[in-house]
Parts: sequence; C-alpha cells; structure tokens
Amino acid sequence: MAAKKDQERIDFAWQYGAQARKDGKERQVPEFWKEYAEAWLQGFDGESLGAATVKPIDAQLEAELGETGLKTK
Repeated sequence: MAAKKDQERIDFAWQYGAQARKDGKERQVPEFWKEYAEAWLQGFDGESLGAATVKPIDAQLEAELGETGLKTK
C-alpha cells in the first residue's frame, strides 16, 4: 500500500507543478511538495514522469486484452 500512496503523491506533485506553470507561477517548488520536488518540476517543465512510474501490464490482463479478448460492437 505504501508504494501506491507514494505513486499517488508523485502523480499529484506532477499535476500541481503543471498547474503552477499554467497559472504563471514561479518555477519554485512549494514547501508542501519538497519531498516530491523532482516530480513537481517535471510537471512544471511539461516533462512526462517517465517509464519509472508506468506500471507493467499483468500477463493475465494482457492475455485478456488480446485480439480474442476484445469485444467490438
């Protein structure tokens, strides 16, 4: 569970950084986000969080989503 909470905080830091740029604020990490400063700055700079935060697809899920697993209307 801790890893999931950390990932959520990283995602939120990135989002708040991106919003700060849109709002015309300075490129200075707020005290609240110091622990996740790298993610905040990536959001501010418009960079993606990178592959490190992308969760791999479970083998079973991948099999379910294969060509035969997809239903089309």
